[in-house]
Amino acid sequence: MNNARLARNGLIVLSFVNLFNYLDRYVVPALFESLKQSPLHPTDKQLGLLMSGFLAVYTLTAPIFGRAGDRGKRPRVLAFGVFLWSLATAAGGLARSYLQLLLARAAVGVGEAAYGTVGPSLLADYFPRATRGRAFAVFFIALPVGSALGFVVGGLVDHHWGWRAAFFVAGGPGLVLAWFAAKLWDAPRGAHDPEGSGATPDFRKTLSALASNGRYVTTVLGYAAYTFALGGVAAWMASFLERVRGLSRAQATIQFGAVVVVTGLVGTAVGGWLGDRLLARSRHAYLWLSGVATLAAAPLFYVALAAPAPTVYWTAMVGAQLLMFASTGPINSQIVNVVRPEIRTMAVAVSVFSIHALGDILSPYLVGTLSDRAGLGTAVLML
Repeated sequence: MNNARLARNGLIVLSFVNLFNYLDRYVVPALFESLKQSPLHPTDKQLGLLMSGFLAVYTLTAPIFGRAGDRGKRPRVLAFGVFLWSLATAAGGLARSYLQLLLARAAVGVGEAAYGTVGPSLLADYFPRATRGRAFAVFFIALPVGSALGFVVGGLVDHHWGWRAAFFVAGGPGLVLAWFAAKLWDAPRGAHDPEGSGATPDFRKTLSALASNGRYVTTVLGYAAYTFALGGVAAWMASFLERVRGLSRAQATIQFGAVVVVTGLVGTAVGGWLGDRLLARSRHAYLWLSGVATLAAAPLFYVALAAPAPTVYWTAMVGAQLLMFASTGPINSQIVNVVRPEIRTMAVAVSVFSIHALGDILSPYLVGTLSDRAGLGTAVLML
């Protein structure tokens, strides 16, 4: 099998696994209201901590797997991550206390850190720079589709069989997908980059190189602000629609999931295509596209959270999410393009650490804490 075909097959497997990555992550917000009424009876602060705690573990372990991915066989690291997070997701359905559920979600964070740091690095070595933006757009289409399926599958299974069954259904398929991940082609590092790939520098030199790379640092900081807002919306929007807007639980999860999948597919695909087209005119195209789209999305998100009329807030939500998802492919392509191939996995790992530490580790917990004091309708406005 030639390398181009191996790369296409790799993209398919990585994208499909990435879909379950986000499904397993966002099945939890779909279950917030049922968990709140269950014998576990968590507060909004504790519900927010289920997302923030998972992301904290994900963030802290990402550099470890980033280093392992730069030095070892990446498909093995991928397969370990997929197996672990899927097993931990299913284990959430067995929790008999809030603490047990929190620990299960922490284990999901370890598994997803292994996959989330190594996957983009491997994908970057499958495709040349000229088509890398489109490849990343396909890979990250799994973000909205998987997130939406987390809400839809979680909501439907919860409605018919309860929240415990939702965890079992979400985690099961990943145990099979781990086998496919282990069989992926480990492409030569830097095969499509003109500078090639040298020896992997030591840990301190790698961090020094990243810290002194101004384009890398500013890109990651912008991505962190984006992640703060989007993570908070993803964690609390279904609960917001049920409590504040008066939708039924099934309507809130399914309708919000439908918006996410449609806007995610369209926004991510158009953003990836447009970013690659504009790159021929300017080497800063990925950054301009991401910056302008995110800036335009901010006032629309405010309207979506503040306007009481359904036609207004749904329209604003669709517009805001189309603009936000347009950044997904370009900004992740930018992160791997501005660093040397031999430290690319570590660059992704440090990016993962930074955007979550400054972004969606904080926002679900802060929204939940403020919601306990002032109500969810007020709390979400910080986003």
